[in-house]
Amino acid sequence: MNDRGRSYSKPRHNAKMPRFLRAGDRNLVVIDEVQRRPDLFPVLRVLIDRQDSPARFLILGSASGDLLRQTSESLAGRMERITIGGFSLSEIGPKEEQKLWLRGGFPLSYLAATDIDSAAWRKSFIQTLLERDLPQWGVRVPAAALQRFWTMLAHYHGQTWNAAEPARALGVSESTTRRHLDLLTDAFMIRQLQPYHVNIRKRQVKAPKIYVRDSGLLHQLLGVNTLKTLMSHPKVGASWEGLVIEQVLTAVAHDEAFFWATHQGAEIDLVLRRGSELVGVECKRADAPRMTRSISTAMKDLELARVVVLYPGSKRYPLSDRVEAVPLSTMCEGQPIFAEHAP
Repeated sequence: MNDRGRSYSKPRHNAKMPRFLRAGDRNLVVIDEVQRRPDLFPVLRVLIDRQDSPARFLILGSASGDLLRQTSESLAGRMERITIGGFSLSEIGPKEEQKLWLRGGFPLSYLAATDIDSAAWRKSFIQTLLERDLPQWGVRVPAAALQRFWTMLAHYHGQTWNAAEPARALGVSESTTRRHLDLLTDAFMIRQLQPYHVNIRKRQVKAPKIYVRDSGLLHQLLGVNTLKTLMSHPKVGASWEGLVIEQVLTAVAHDEAFFWATHQGAEIDLVLRRGSELVGVECKRADAPRMTRSISTAMKDLELARVVVLYPGSKRYPLSDRVEAVPLSTMCEGQPIFAEHAP
């Protein structure tokens, strides 16, 4: 397990490796932090294209997108990319759910001896990422400016993106804030959840929703370091929603993920496309969630096959036809949230 989200790339073809890339007599070569050595990509392309060797490459990196496009060689068609994060609910079990929520999934943050130690690690991680890692990847934005922007994003967590407000607050152009947002997205720190559109006679939200991907980093940026402080914070609901969404996207097989909302007020937190069907996920931090008009509207307008309402309770029960309330602990226990036969 790594200390941060990584993009794992597994070449599809065998290659004959020169001596300087051999790992003894083994057929697997592991290259860590590959974004720091973009000059290796052309070499790897040549090696991967050779068909007379069983050699395989496991390429580990802490960035994606533009941060890895520092070389003209993309290895397109020669690798499989797998994006992973930190610890998941199925790995830590239901008894540690709140600890994971507070500290996040980075191993050294989650496993710290105390909440104070965990907060210290997260503070150091943010500083190191902004002051050392991003400049090494070719980013030419002052660390202080990026930290102010990232902190501002933490307060927008769970909301639709509006470039005008942070641009005015930071005294920069809207295009600059857009570049900053894409930069933190490529670094796996921010998730931009795109809106879903359907041909209906309603004005639909077209801007993405913004989430800090790791709940521990979100809390660090918000100045929240204890469960007591978290429970009384104005962003507690949005924080819990972000945790649930990240866990669903990790554990539930899907082809694409969106959110859906209209300007009339109807919305659903997560829309997953799985083959030819759409399913919905609603996050409700309530003791006993009920069927809502918003869910009914989403079911009708999007023609959703099923909807699950994830909540922090202990009982699984139907809310309506094809709508079910499901405890978050179901994911902690590694069980599917979508039942084989919908109620």
